[in-house]
Amino acid sequence: MKHLALRLAAAALAPLAVLNPHTAQCAPAPAPLTQLDHISIQSVGKGPTIVLIPGLASPRAVWDGVVPDLAKTHRVLVVQVNGFGGDDPRANLKPGILEGIVAEIDGFIATNKLGRASVIGHSMGGLVGMMLAHAHPGDVEKLMIVDSLPYFAVLMAPPGIDPTPAMVAPQAARMRDGVAANYGKLLSDDAVAAQTRGLAIKPDSIVTMTAWARAADARVTGQAMYEDLTTDLRPVLGTITTPMTLLYPWNAGGPTKPMADAFYRKQYAAAPNIRYVDIGDAAHMVMLDQPAAFKAAVLTFVAGK
Repeated sequence: MKHLALRLAAAALAPLAVLNPHTAQCAPAPAPLTQLDHISIQSVGKGPTIVLIPGLASPRAVWDGVVPDLAKTHRVLVVQVNGFGGDDPRANLKPGILEGIVAEIDGFIATNKLGRASVIGHSMGGLVGMMLAHAHPGDVEKLMIVDSLPYFAVLMAPPGIDPTPAMVAPQAARMRDGVAANYGKLLSDDAVAAQTRGLAIKPDSIVTMTAWARAADARVTGQAMYEDLTTDLRPVLGTITTPMTLLYPWNAGGPTKPMADAFYRKQYAAAPNIRYVDIGDAAHMVMLDQPAAFKAAVLTFVAGK
């Protein structure tokens, strides 16, 4: 379990210290693109709605491996958090990022009369997906959570201690401020490699993920990380009746499949309507490490099989 906790902690926190906001820029997204205060939403395809929410410091390009197939039969709303992917941070330099994302996704669905959507969120995006399903259950037909937890801060607590947001907040604030202090700084390749270790295991995945991390605004990432670490959905997890699928990775270097199985089932034990899908030989950036298996799992989820 120690190796699992270390990997998950890295997945949640490690990229945050390496972000540099102006060293890379993503190409402009094709139209139509709706720009809001906290997010932008790219709409692709026609049909029933799917919402894709990326994780901390990740651009919408994290979903490139699945969007073309999904767009053949669905309207796919690909979210990007302002400040990630080289975007202007807009309202995300102030507190309220996660709640702002939830409100703007809900508002977009309501304004465009899209009805109930299939929602897929990775890491922080998985937490946002659960927040959306809790606050606006009418928006979410079903939810896929990709390597995320109802409360990330369980990874920071000593064994036997059940952390609360109040307990975690001082440390989370120091981490937020340390991350934000990297804004505008170009860190060495060695520093980047050290901080992102464990998030991906395939060489090409590491290269891609590192470029994304460098393109993010460290001020936004620090604040979003703070909110992630101080948002505890465990008390309401049992009330989220939306069908959920939890997809999680494992690998021979740790966590192994038995370790991962036990850990994730414990964290989601209170969820009343959940199924579990695992993908081996992958780390947190499972869609990069195992793109074919990840796409197959996503298409199966969308098809309701």
